[in-house]
Amino acid sequence: MNEQIMQQCEEAMRRGSSSFYHAFRDLPEQRRNAVYVIYAFCRLIDDSVDEPETSPFTIHELRERFLDLDKAEGHFIFPALRWLFVQFPNLNPQPFLSQMDGQLLDLTLHRYETMEQLEHYCYLVAGTVGEMLLPVLRDDLHIEAAEAGIALGKGMQIVNIIRDVGEDLRRGRRYIPAELLRRHGYNEEELERGVIDERFVAMINELHDRATEWFNKGVSNLDTYPRRSGIAVGLAAAFYGAIFDQVRRNGYDVFTRRAIVPDEEKGVLLLNVLAAFGAVDGTADSAAVS
Repeated sequence: MNEQIMQQCEEAMRRGSSSFYHAFRDLPEQRRNAVYVIYAFCRLIDDSVDEPETSPFTIHELRERFLDLDKAEGHFIFPALRWLFVQFPNLNPQPFLSQMDGQLLDLTLHRYETMEQLEHYCYLVAGTVGEMLLPVLRDDLHIEAAEAGIALGKGMQIVNIIRDVGEDLRRGRRYIPAELLRRHGYNEEELERGVIDERFVAMINELHDRATEWFNKGVSNLDTYPRRSGIAVGLAAAFYGAIFDQVRRNGYDVFTRRAIVPDEEKGVLLLNVLAAFGAVDGTADSAAVS
């Protein structure tokens, strides 16, 4: 693999998600590079929908090129993806296509009615990432681990939705299902005005409870992973879990404030995860969060 191409994939991850970057950067080289490629492609898919004015491709162009990957040119991601599928033959293209299906939903479905609808969306845009990562992070095809990876991705997406309520509203999107609004006696007009009261807090907490169920399933079998892979997934889960803690500290203001986990807290979480893996003596190859 061309070193410059891999550096571009790494930079896409470093820019796009500090949490993911710090969680996965101490994997063995080949696994680490594969995570960079997967993230870079998912970022490109996401930007093609959310930032179309700056994206080099539309979502439809990306899909066409992915379906004819052997001939795809015009961006570093295509040779990177070709490398990925050669190096990891257990990798299935279907989750990548499902990921694109999920992003396409953002072009047509702007208001969610039920939790069932939302869960399907969370699978498409985030559970699929768990499916992509599984053959990269471990060498066996483990059904329970696959289900856990999907659950963890879905839980992370719920945290994203909670964190980005205000940003999504400004894009004309409401992911919080209407049935949840009604259950808490909170209406869409109040959501648009950014009303934060006990009803809103209870509604967000209920949404987070669902995420917590998925998180718990997602980290239930990390001991079956290669050690550094298990640490990486554990860190990603811990960093994402801390985002909701920051939402609470911000007084549930997800309309005007973005919940960002401080680096010092990430450092504590790193030590906690290493301790859980018995790696606080320095035997794990983990760098400090900076």
